[in-house]
Amino acid sequence: MSIEVVNITKTYKNFTALKDVSLHIPEGELVALLGPSGSGKTTLLRLIAGLEQPDQGSILFNGEDNTNRDVRERQVGFVFQHYALFRHMNIFDNIAFGLTVRSRKTRPGKAEIREKVHSLLKLVQLDGLAHRYPSQLSGGQRQRVALARALAVEPKFLLLDEPFGALDTKVRQELRRWLRQLHEKLGLTILFVTHDQEEAMELADQVVVMNEGRVEQVGSPEVIYNHPANPFVYSFLGRVNLFRGRIRDGKVQLGEAEFETEWTHKAGEWPAIGYMRPHDVELSLTPVEGQSVMAEVRHVSLLGPIVRLDLKRLDTQEMFEAELTRQRYAELDVEEKSIVYVTLRNLSFYVESQTPAAPKPTFVPIHIGS
Repeated sequence: MSIEVVNITKTYKNFTALKDVSLHIPEGELVALLGPSGSGKTTLLRLIAGLEQPDQGSILFNGEDNTNRDVRERQVGFVFQHYALFRHMNIFDNIAFGLTVRSRKTRPGKAEIREKVHSLLKLVQLDGLAHRYPSQLSGGQRQRVALARALAVEPKFLLLDEPFGALDTKVRQELRRWLRQLHEKLGLTILFVTHDQEEAMELADQVVVMNEGRVEQVGSPEVIYNHPANPFVYSFLGRVNLFRGRIRDGKVQLGEAEFETEWTHKAGEWPAIGYMRPHDVELSLTPVEGQSVMAEVRHVSLLGPIVRLDLKRLDTQEMFEAELTRQRYAELDVEEKSIVYVTLRNLSFYVESQTPAAPKPTFVPIHIGS
């Protein structure tokens, strides 16, 4: 089932949680709502579920208006971060709960409920644990029980609010793989909230980046990472280096380095901030003419398969990071206080333009030759 959010606004007293948000979620996709705390992710999820009502706008399922429908009429499966399992019920009864509380007219028979629960236990890889209680399970197992309970009522789509947030790193990674496989089996539309960039990038078909009650960008993990729409998206998705400079006559100057740009407003001069991923920083022991700057190695961090260097530019005194493979680090054979030459590649620039032709802040990509 597809979900469409149209011009949704939601305010709590003096705080506006969502500001004219529109979003389309295609049928059968696994979509992440990603953003910092307070960005409006959970509010949007609760509005879609029917747990909250919008001040303005509408919510459509397969093109049908569901804005004013009761949560029970929406046929939504909702999974909370902290499981919300009934402690006094065993696992079987927790999963069966949504079926047993139905009206007599729509309630399945006991044999059908039993068959369905055991089928779901097998699906979530917990068969054999039906008679245990939540306190006897691990956090990862309890979260799978919560998912099975949500699936028992045959929802039209599944909403997950920080589903793995309360779990440790290893369990989160295992459950991500498991949820991806589950989605491939069921083909359900799944919308999940997370503030974990890695989780969103690993799991989702589409990522919706939110900030301060607005949608900043929607796209595949590859698109939003490699082609961020604005500085917030660039900064939020992983580590980033910032370089301050100025654009003038179609060129940007960063200390001693100068590059041609696609900035079309040739006249005048604007301050610009360059954004660059640490893994795109190239280091060498000799300069590359016109494209490299000198830097001093200030600290070395050995992080499993990668090595992270804290560097200080000698021309501008700016601090930044480089990430290298172990092999490349060994080839360079550098240590703290070593001097290296840094080649700046894959830069994107943010320019605060005040001209009538470009009244809004503009992202200017830098294309550097070989």
